[in-house]
Amino acid sequence: MSSNRNDTAPSPGAPPSKADLKSLASLLEAWQPPLTSATSGNGNGNGGKKKKTFALAALDPSARPFSSGDKARDRAQVETLATDLDALQNLFYGDKRYKLLVILQGTDTSGKDGTLRGVFGRISPQGVRAIGWKAPSDDERAHDYLWRIHQVMPGAGELMIFNRSHYEDVLVPPVNDWITPEQTAQRYQHINDFERMLSETGTVILKFMLHISLDEQRERLQARLDDPAKIWKFSLGDLEARKQWKAYQQAYEDLLNATSTAWAPWTVVPANSKTHRDLMIASVVHSTLRQLDLHYPAGDPALKGIKVV
Repeated sequence: MSSNRNDTAPSPGAPPSKADLKSLASLLEAWQPPLTSATSGNGNGNGGKKKKTFALAALDPSARPFSSGDKARDRAQVETLATDLDALQNLFYGDKRYKLLVILQGTDTSGKDGTLRGVFGRISPQGVRAIGWKAPSDDERAHDYLWRIHQVMPGAGELMIFNRSHYEDVLVPPVNDWITPEQTAQRYQHINDFERMLSETGTVILKFMLHISLDEQRERLQARLDDPAKIWKFSLGDLEARKQWKAYQQAYEDLLNATSTAWAPWTVVPANSKTHRDLMIASVVHSTLRQLDLHYPAGDPALKGIKVV
């Protein structure tokens, strides 16, 4: 993946070549769960036949499948892609045939905030919205768990980024035994149907699970504690959640297997390397936008020939 740009490089909005798409698909193959058709209540979508299980534990959080092998070159490539995403967002807004929802899920310190800065930080503040989901308020608890989510879906031409998401509702409650396995499976189906509705009405959905190791999380949590500029981000609840690491990893594996669909696929991002994390996510978002074959709308014919004096 070269970071060098030249006069023959395609414009950001040009559709990727078949070779580029094939290369991307090859790089992603090991990091995307098999798709479920999500047509059955058990969430596997295969007429009751259990599909091949996607094993999260088999994936190395330190892997760097998108890396060139040169960190400086990778950083330059992230910068190039981030700059291109600014141009693509402008084109996306002008086209207005689609909406884009990017979901960033991961454990504490997995890099959701860093991804917002590194991948989407070059986009005009007017062109992107981000929301960080916390525990629901009393008013939100009085409604179904997807009510608050639906209220902030992107509109035509908008790019929305979720820092955490509705997937918290199939992570925290199951791990803490607040809902039963049957209710969890039911929620998987709710979410699949919800995302299918969004997709069928023009929303492109990209879901990224930022995958870090237990040791990496320890180092990042300690860094927060030791840094006066970051300690405010730390809470004792982070340590309690860390004690449940295995349970949360299992909950992530379960939801990845149940909710990766053709209309809303999951991509697991090995995220021990922050540079690689940004490179992988930026590459997928960049390619996805280019595949939409975006166009600026035609100008008003009445404006043709007008000279501004």
